[in-house]
Amino acid sequence: MKSVADTPTARILMVEDNQLNRDMLGRRLTRRGFDMIYAIDGATALEAAESECPDLILMDIGLGEDNGLEVTQHIRARHFGGSIPIIALTAHATAADREKCLAFGCNDFETKPIEFERLLGKVLSYIDMGEFRE
Repeated sequence: MKSVADTPTARILMVEDNQLNRDMLGRRLTRRGFDMIYAIDGATALEAAESECPDLILMDIGLGEDNGLEVTQHIRARHFGGSIPIIALTAHATAADREKCLAFGCNDFETKPIEFERLLGKVLSYIDMGEFRE
């Protein structure tokens, strides 16, 4: 029988410049068993995506001085970034916004404020780790 110690931990890189959003969502994902890595800007996100090898990236599109869509393109252009699922997190909720995120290389799109269970379903579908379900 498989024990908890034998279960691999999925690693999520959350790129979010808002500390409150980062802390709230990060805590909820940690409680579900994910190993969280954080970046607050584009440069840190690129470095973490390469060095930490996350299983999935949650990318804030409105990153203050950086643009999450451009950061996504930079990740996709690098040898390590082609296969990492990236879910865009944004307050912009139109169909055109969604299409723009997908065109820049995001795999999926979630609007803020985050509806946690819907986001969790998307995360689980991309990393296919059913053991993180309650």
